[in-house]
Formats: sequence, C-alpha cells, structure tokens
Amino acid sequence: MLMQEGNVEKLMRTGRGAVVGTQPDAARGVYGISVAAELVGTGVQNLRAYEARGLLEPERTEGGTRRYSADDLDRLRRIGDLLEAGLNLAGIAMVMDLQDENTQLRAENEEQQGLPTTPIKAAPSRSPKRTSANSKPRSTRR
Repeated sequence: MLMQEGNVEKLMRTGRGAVVGTQPDAARGVYGISVAAELVGTGVQNLRAYEARGLLEPERTEGGTRRYSADDLDRLRRIGDLLEAGLNLAGIAMVMDLQDENTQLRAENEEQQGLPTTPIKAAPSRSPKRTSANSKPRSTRR
C-alpha cells in the first residue's frame, strides 16, 4: 500500500498519468444523480421530479444513467431558490423559460451590436419599506 501511494505521488509530481489543471466542460454531464443531489442539497426524488416536469434534462449514458453537468447544478440551485421564494413547480417552469429566453435575446442583441456577451444577473426584488416620509397619514375617523 505504501509503495502504491508513493507511485501516485510520483505520478502527480511528474504529471504523468494524471490530469492536472483541467476543468470539465460546464455543459458536460459528469455527476451521478446522488452526487448532484448532495451538491445542491436536495433529494434524489426531487431531481427526478424536476426532470419529469421538464425543468432540466440531464445527459444520459448509453445505459440510461443520468449525468448532471455544472450547468445543471446551477439550474438546480436556481430551482431551489425559487422554491424558497414560494413558487410552485409550474411557476418555476414559467420563470425559468422566461429567464432563458431573456438570456438568449440579450446574447443575440449583443452579438448584433458587436458587444461581448456577458450574463446579467437579475437583482433581487425588494419591496419599498414604509418610512414616515412616504407613509400616508392614518384616518382619524373611527
């Protein structure tokens, strides 16, 4: 065992036999369903339900095993955020479709204008707080 560990360290130091410094393509499915569920903090059944509702479509191996990409994990986190905000799955599907369409239209618009395409994150919406300056006086009628 000690000999094998020494060989691994030697390979890693020399760079032979090990992939050094590369990141998988963000769109490439590399995570199994249980790993993806653990990384986003949800259950495996939830991932299956989201796929059944059309909220995401992970890659499949030839044997039919789901493989989730980094992009899929980001999408799952967005789903979780929207669920926490109180939306149901039907509402989340509509919001995500609109967000995807908006991102695509922005990219096309920037491409036509010759600008670099950069994703724009939506600012969280906040309702204005009432202060004494913007509050209406209360009625004195009873």
